Amino acid sequence: MKKYIITLLVLIFVAFSGCKDFEEINTDPLSANIDQVQPEYFLNSSILGAQQDPNIAERVFVLYWKTAARQHLSTGIAGGTDNDAWSVEYWKYISQWLNNANATIQIANEKKAKGQGLPHYDNLIQVARIWRAYLMSEFSDNFGPQPIQAFQAVNPDFNSEKEVYYYILEELKDAVGKIDLNQPVPADNISKYDLAYKLKWNLWVKYANSLRMRIAMRISEVDPAKAKSEFEAAVATNNFISVSSENFSVAEKPGWDALTGVMSREWNSQLLSATLNNLYVGLGGINSADQLSADKHSAIRDEDYIGIRYDEQFTKLTNDPSAGYWLDGIPNKMDPRAYKTFYIPGDFNNPIYSLYPTYTNDAKTNYGELKFSDNTTITVNAVNTWNAFTIGNWAEKGQRNGLRGLIGRAPALGKQYRESANSRIFFASWESYFLIAEAALKGWSTPMSDEAAYNKGIQDSFTYNGVSQFYGQYIASTDYNRDGTSVAYSHISEPGATHTMKYKDPATNNLVSVSVNYPVNTIYKNGAFKNDKLTKIITQKYLANMPWLPLESWNDHRRLGLPFFENPAVETPLVNLPAITTGNYMTNSIKNFPQRLRYPSSFRNSDPDGYQKAVQLLGAEDAILTPLWWAKH
Repeated sequence: MKKYIITLLVLIFVAFSGCKDFEEINTDPLSANIDQVQPEYFLNSSILGAQQDPNIAERVFVLYWKTAARQHLSTGIAGGTDNDAWSVEYWKYISQWLNNANATIQIANEKKAKGQGLPHYDNLIQVARIWRAYLMSEFSDNFGPQPIQAFQAVNPDFNSEKEVYYYILEELKDAVGKIDLNQPVPADNISKYDLAYKLKWNLWVKYANSLRMRIAMRISEVDPAKAKSEFEAAVATNNFISVSSENFSVAEKPGWDALTGVMSREWNSQLLSATLNNLYVGLGGINSADQLSADKHSAIRDEDYIGIRYDEQFTKLTNDPSAGYWLDGIPNKMDPRAYKTFYIPGDFNNPIYSLYPTYTNDAKTNYGELKFSDNTTITVNAVNTWNAFTIGNWAEKGQRNGLRGLIGRAPALGKQYRESANSRIFFASWESYFLIAEAALKGWSTPMSDEAAYNKGIQDSFTYNGVSQFYGQYIASTDYNRDGTSVAYSHISEPGATHTMKYKDPATNNLVSVSVNYPVNTIYKNGAFKNDKLTKIITQKYLANMPWLPLESWNDHRRLGLPFFENPAVETPLVNLPAITTGNYMTNSIKNFPQRLRYPSSFRNSDPDGYQKAVQLLGAEDAILTPLWWAKH
């Protein structure tokens, strides 16, 4: 940590030297820079950096967060493996972002003390505190304990996670109370340095209150009294992010800098995950025929058809309810956001079809081979099919499968998220409403009922995805998805343990009836519920947050065990998830899912005393499977 604590003098030098050669300054370096550098430069640098340039975005946003959140097909950290080099980089980056947030505050105060303050400085300081609070939450959500006083030119002591989140909540409350909403927004030459809100003070207040709601809910399972009081105080303001125009977002652009799209690296295929697929299929009862063009209708399969059963190429050693089958077509019913987020293989006329990677022809290679133990091989056409594959170790079955994990053979993330033509969302209105829904369900004081907030969250998500025409039918649906969850909030009837489906026997082409399990989520209320109201809320929040907020989706799963995540396949033992065996793969455990990032070696080596204190506060070994304080459900 000490390695990345940059003093105010060095920070000022870095920012100023970007505008003018330092050698040209004939006055004292510290004095010249304090006199001439503006604090909003540092706010700009902090927000800009946190957008994550391609170097860190691929490692953290995609390979850590999206993988841990099961937003795409990738075992990686979801299989219990991290990468120290990636964590070293992330530690360095987020330390710089925090340094710059602190420099905003320090320089504004320095200039005020010298009589050089400008009218907007007092509010700018509060904005920087709000932004710093977010960055601190991101830090602790990943690693755990951190020093509250870090990045302030002092050698910090580490603080417990409880102390960190309490501090964040107090900072948000105090900063909001000190923002003067009557202070005019600065001119464009100043406000442009705020990439999110252009220094519109009222929007920063809304973001702070929504962020306070988020953090309060984060600690609700371990500190319910504190969570309740903080949430109620924030939501009682009725001044939170409530419409899309208030979303905290920053526009991406093509290139190779911090504004380049976080999901833009061509080699990251970002195929549909089994987790998402089981949530999408059947949810909301919307017919695929009503969503897709006429040329796809012949590929739509019956609602009770699960696909072709290929025993030698598809694992069954997982509690993924869809495992073992290849769907030679398109599901009968689908959550309408699915087809807006992922493209169907071979659907080249679809405006979201991505040809990534452009340096191969893989995206246009819509077939694959399946090999059999008798040395025969068949070629399977993937055009107009919809399949997702379980992560984990498939062993020999994986070697025989020329469909799994290959772009062009399965649905993949749409072009609009790959080509830097969007805005990265840090907080959206739908999250405010799903937070309110959960709070109201808990019996906390909220401005609207849990059902009203739940439906409003869905509505905002549907609007964002351009599927509002299905909203009314969707929220009234009692159809179950593959996990046994429906949409209608008042429909809390549990599905049976199983449901009857049909599969095709590839040897005879005959249809065979089979009893398919609804998965038992044993880390949520001991598996007693699949369709209760909290499961519905978090399911919809998870789908709405796809793909912009994978860290929040991972946070919710660590906090609650929701939504259902299937166990990785265990055809051979999983070295980094040893708790999963061929004897218990139908049972979920927090030991089967990543809980945090390990502290990087750069920290361990540069500050061994600080590292030992951090691990002591963590309360267990510095391991991926060590739960954070708020996630010990």
